[in-house]
Amino acid sequence: MKLEGVRVLDLSLFLPGPHLTMVMADHGADVIKIEPPTGEPVREVGLKQAGVSTWFRNTHRGKRCIVLDLKNAEGKAAFVKLVEWADVVVEAFRPGVAKRLGIDYDSCKAINPKLVYCAISAFGQTGPKVNRPAHDLAMQADTGVVSLNRAPDGTPAMPHMPVADMAGSLMALNGILMALFRRERTGEGDYIDLSMQDALMAWLPNVLGPPFALGRDPVVNEERSWGGNALYKLYRCSDERWIALGGAEHKFAENLLIALGRPDLIHLCHLPPGPGQDPVKAFLIETFSRRTLVEWTLFLHDIDVCWAPVKTLTEAFNDPHTRAREMVWTDEQGGTHLGIPIKFANEPGRINPHLDDVGESTVAVLKELGLTPKHL
Repeated sequence: MKLEGVRVLDLSLFLPGPHLTMVMADHGADVIKIEPPTGEPVREVGLKQAGVSTWFRNTHRGKRCIVLDLKNAEGKAAFVKLVEWADVVVEAFRPGVAKRLGIDYDSCKAINPKLVYCAISAFGQTGPKVNRPAHDLAMQADTGVVSLNRAPDGTPAMPHMPVADMAGSLMALNGILMALFRRERTGEGDYIDLSMQDALMAWLPNVLGPPFALGRDPVVNEERSWGGNALYKLYRCSDERWIALGGAEHKFAENLLIALGRPDLIHLCHLPPGPGQDPVKAFLIETFSRRTLVEWTLFLHDIDVCWAPVKTLTEAFNDPHTRAREMVWTDEQGGTHLGIPIKFANEPGRINPHLDDVGESTVAVLKELGLTPKHL
């Protein structure tokens, strides 16, 4: 597999760090998860299946879990040995904590100059907000993303995807892989200061026209990406299900409106998103309300229009296409896993469903390093 032979120390908790190191484990990396004595918190968060929380299963499969007390000499000595062994360290402490523990990048680099060290934090290691704690919701709020999620009455709505966490995870993974690639040529490691806010802001290029070009906030309901375009909008069906039109290209507007007998509205779809397209929106609102989602699915099947039914999560993960793409996988114990989204033709990733108990691999890992159980 692509990352076979890469050795990773994961000191992070919750979602961004554990997710990225699981991706590395899926592709062959040897990931050592260093947990506190109480264990990774998400072991006990949310519903469990086959005795394991779904969250933990889908962020920690294939890792070896150890417990070290980094505040005592024995634990610190074991950590030094692990750093000598490792290629990558991932931590998500609040800025300053790693330095107080003596496990910051400078300390680790002195032990292993080839080390790639990734520090994930809310606001990064520099700047006025450096010491502010934040999880996903606060990150989305501070980045302006929550202001884009509006309920029908115009109030901000709770986001339902952990996009700050996942943006941080994937951007950190990119940084680590780039640093490992560069190390192959230079022999030098590197330090990655990964701010979840920075990562989330980097996901917004398609919606920054009003702030960047005009110096104003978007008018959410009038913008292309949030319903201002008639062909990029949600519509209610007669059975209270919903349908999404998801392609605003002119050809899609022409194909749909001709099929619905209203070619006279096509020219309005050439206007900029906003009030100019309101007659088309009004027509589509009334039209889609006449039939059920099933009826619209049959009607649209052979029309070249970008659309999709608004599915529940259960429907989406039971979809034959999802199953054909192997994005749902069940282990022998009945535990359900998210599949591997990166599908290589050569050396594809492989799910290792094993989940260590808290500290299960401590003795074995320390033995590999030539250490004794006194370092527990």
